[in-house]
Amino acid sequence: MKVSEAARDAQPIAATADKKSAGPRARISADFLFRNLSAAVAMLVAISLLGILIALWREGWDALHHFGWRFLVSTSWNPVSEHFGALVFIVGTLISSAIALIIAVPVSFGIALFISEMAPRWLRNPVSAAIELLAAIPSVIYGMWGLLVFAPWFGNFEPWINDHLGALPGIGLLFQGPPMGIGMLSAGIVLGIMIIPFIAAIMRDVFLITPAPLKESAYAMGATKWEVARKVILPYTRTAVTGGIFLGLGRALGETMAVTFIIGNADNLSASLLMPGSSIASVIANEFTEATTHLYKSALLALGLILFVITFIVLVLAKMLLLRLDRMEGRKA
Repeated sequence: MKVSEAARDAQPIAATADKKSAGPRARISADFLFRNLSAAVAMLVAISLLGILIALWREGWDALHHFGWRFLVSTSWNPVSEHFGALVFIVGTLISSAIALIIAVPVSFGIALFISEMAPRWLRNPVSAAIELLAAIPSVIYGMWGLLVFAPWFGNFEPWINDHLGALPGIGLLFQGPPMGIGMLSAGIVLGIMIIPFIAAIMRDVFLITPAPLKESAYAMGATKWEVARKVILPYTRTAVTGGIFLGLGRALGETMAVTFIIGNADNLSASLLMPGSSIASVIANEFTEATTHLYKSALLALGLILFVITFIVLVLAKMLLLRLDRMEGRKA
């Protein structure tokens, strides 16, 4: 009897010991599963990216092999004679994105600074919600608005541009052209409006996390809001701000529908920003269904590969710039 009672008393102790030993093992198993699942998802992204690159390279190789390096520098795009060159579309993509960035960065900075530093509390949330709502609007809506609303208005404004900006020495040729309302400048403006919400939202978030003692110290020394923004907020958040700007640039480089509606889709180079042009994304969207020959289709896919490479180069440059800024901050610290 005493032996059986001792055995019964030992059973709860053994069960408790088993639970204690099973607890760490279960946590280790869950952690191992989570770590490997996260790694698999990350590898899936990398494999998908590599797969897209290989597919574009394989499908566009015939055009690249047929035309060689001339494909990158030729301005001729003639599907009838099957002579294709990418220079017009590369230049159009870069110029429209540059115009968009020139417009979007200062506007986004002003919006973010107003929300984080100057807006009353009751106005801060509605303005932030409006910015986020603009980011959610589909690009085709921007394109339709640009074609039906902005282009007619801008066409009436272009004679003033011709008379005033077109007469400037040195850069006047950039602003001379017929008042059509569509063209490279119009596409850049619409594209800039599109990427403003993305850049402004990032700037707003990083401005709001700037430590309050830093700003309050500057205000206590008599600094104005502009001085606080320029000498305190921007230096503290410049890494994140730079990343947000390059994110907007990547969005602008790959935009399709909004640019297709408003850029004019002309396969020729012009020195004037008021003249119609074309981008890589717009020519692919316009002509992919018309590519009836293998070489024609290969040329369009080669354009897609070039756009992929341009975007990759932009992201690499952004990463290098961010690393350089981090090293500079480390040396200052």
